[in-house]
This record gives sequence, C-alpha cells and structure tokens, in this order.
Amino acid sequence: MLKIILTSFCHAVDWVVRQAGRMAAFMMPMLALVVAFEVFSRYVLGKPTIWAFDLSLFMFGYLAALGGAYAQQQRAHINVDILYLKVSHKTRSVFNLVSFSLAIFFLVIIVMMSIGKYEEAIEFDYRRQSEWAPPMFHFWIMMMVACGLFIAQLARDMLAELYFLLTGQALIEENDDGN
Repeated sequence: MLKIILTSFCHAVDWVVRQAGRMAAFMMPMLALVVAFEVFSRYVLGKPTIWAFDLSLFMFGYLAALGGAYAQQQRAHINVDILYLKVSHKTRSVFNLVSFSLAIFFLVIIVMMSIGKYEEAIEFDYRRQSEWAPPMFHFWIMMMVACGLFIAQLARDMLAELYFLLTGQALIEENDDGN
C-alpha cells in the first residue's frame, strides 16, 4: 500500500514538472520571435522598440528558472562523475540525498527571499529601470513557482532514493516514468 502511495506521488510530481517543462519550452520560439522582431525593427525599420529587451529578459529568466525542475527530472544537471560513477549504487543514493537536501535548503531560501521581494514589488510598485518600465512583481511569483516545482522534483527524487536505500529495490522502474 505504501509503495502505491509513493509511486502515485512520484508520478504526479513527474507529470506536473513535465508539463511545466513543456510550457517553458514553448517560450523559446516566442523569445526568438521577440528578438528577431527587435533586430528587424532596429536595423531594417530604424525604429527600435522600447519593450523587446525587457520582454526577452523576462522570457529568458522564466525559461531558465522553470526549466530547472525539468532538467532535474531528466537528469540533465551537471554531476561530478569522477567519484560518482566509481561507487556503489547505494553510495550514489547517499550522495544524491545529501546533494538534494542541500539544493532544497537553498531553494527554500530563494522562495523566502522571493516572497519578500514580491511583497516589496507590490508595496513600492517596483519596475524595471527602462523606458518601458514593466512591473517586477510577476518575476518573483515565477521564482516562487519555479523553486516550488524544483523542490517537489527533488523531494520526489529523495523519496525514490530513500526507498531504494531501505528496500534495495527501485520505487519506479526506469521505463515506468509516465512518458
């Protein structure tokens, strides 16, 4: 019964993170279009926009931050393979638990800082210092969401590692990732 609950939780987190990753991926062509439009407007029409730089900056920030949890899910983050690949699977699980715990600690700090920055941005109407001057509050909301997704993915991965350490069996098989 416990394995079913844990597996269901893991699949739910995997699904949410995968959907967020896919939505973030759709920002890449939109970002390219914004940059291409700015280049066309600036160099062909001779009339640069006041919004393209800020918008592309926000879109790139959203793309990078929201892609973090998806990169974790796909095991695309950098790992120190010199030691990692030379130890047993159980030792790797311990390494993972330590690194995931540290990552969650720092992500929680980022969430707490983002909450404060969001409150300041609303209270003082913080805006980008540019001609367009878009508001900044949405960026801090995105940071909270991105860190929340990353924390959820790391918690899911920690559950899988703990399950393996306690039982010696994988919680979710490699081909059973919900894709």
